[in-house]
Amino acid sequence: MVALLRWSRNAFRSAPISPLSFPTSGFEIVGASEILDEERFEEFKKGQYYPVNIGDAFHSRYQIIGKLGFGVTSTVCLARDLDGHQYVTLKIYTRDEVNQEEVQIYKQLSQGNSSHLGYAHVRRALDIFTIPRSEGGHHCLVQKPMWESFRDLLLRNLNHRFTEDLLRTGLTQVLLALDYLHTECKLVHTDIKGDNILQEIEDTAILEPFTKAELENPSPGKFINGMPIYASRRFELPRNDFGSAVRGDERRNHDAQPNVYRSPEVMLKTDWSYPVDIRNVGVMVWDLFEGKHLFYGNDPDGKGYSTREYLAEVIGILGPPSLDMLMLGKRSHEFFTGHGKWKQDIEVPRGVSLESAEEFLEGRNQELFLAFMRDML
Repeated sequence: MVALLRWSRNAFRSAPISPLSFPTSGFEIVGASEILDEERFEEFKKGQYYPVNIGDAFHSRYQIIGKLGFGVTSTVCLARDLDGHQYVTLKIYTRDEVNQEEVQIYKQLSQGNSSHLGYAHVRRALDIFTIPRSEGGHHCLVQKPMWESFRDLLLRNLNHRFTEDLLRTGLTQVLLALDYLHTECKLVHTDIKGDNILQEIEDTAILEPFTKAELENPSPGKFINGMPIYASRRFELPRNDFGSAVRGDERRNHDAQPNVYRSPEVMLKTDWSYPVDIRNVGVMVWDLFEGKHLFYGNDPDGKGYSTREYLAEVIGILGPPSLDMLMLGKRSHEFFTGHGKWKQDIEVPRGVSLESAEEFLEGRNQELFLAFMRDML
């Protein structure tokens, strides 16, 4: 019966949709003196990017609709899956072999237990393939298009902060996703921030205007050494979000995490693993709910961010690291004496605490929230 059901679904599957015909002329030509998108990178000058033309079809099914964005290691495009009758994004990597790591991570993300409650909250690859080229192939990652990030939601709110209900719902999903990453995939994210937490698009009809705009008013572009390059069409799609992930079952002590979210283990260069993600979530939660950073790390000498100032702020609110941690840190001697006393020439802030910094809750709700924060921090 199960086999028959599967056969029936395949037998009556819809035929592939026809590709669209995009204009090959009539678009605005960008002047040679104007630097466009990827053109600013050395990798482009070296021919590391794949020459994507709008209208191209890859893997016999994904037709490029337009360019959404670019980075040092990839170009991201909106495409139509002609077989699957859906919109997707294609992240087309440069030929640099370092990209193999991120590709492998996305393969791992799909191999965990799909019944885990966090499985549905992790952005996975719908398909991974290689675009062949004589100079070397280009990995390509196919994913669902995503909408605004947590940071976008924060900025759209007049108060620039999450409500309790929105924070509770969003944080539940983030922690479920992290549990899936840590327990099923053995991965540490290391780069958790509002920009990297995205919303799935429920109504893909909102993507139709993007396609119509590209058909009627093609994106400006130019050719450099025979290679096409287009201006990105604004769609507010944030970047992919597993480029910094690493295996959690291997010893790590390299620098990681956004500056204002860094964990003491990372700053002191002790071995770190899954707990740094939870600490990262804690300081991000403060941003989302309080509308400001808990720690800033702005050096009093006016040099911008510094580890010594950030550590001083953390000690001021949470107290000093344990001697056990200090003994393991390769950089501990820069900030602490052998007895664990602070030795930098900037003062640890006094008279501050989580209670004094928290502004919006009272009574039992505040007590529970701050206990939760302390557990994560």
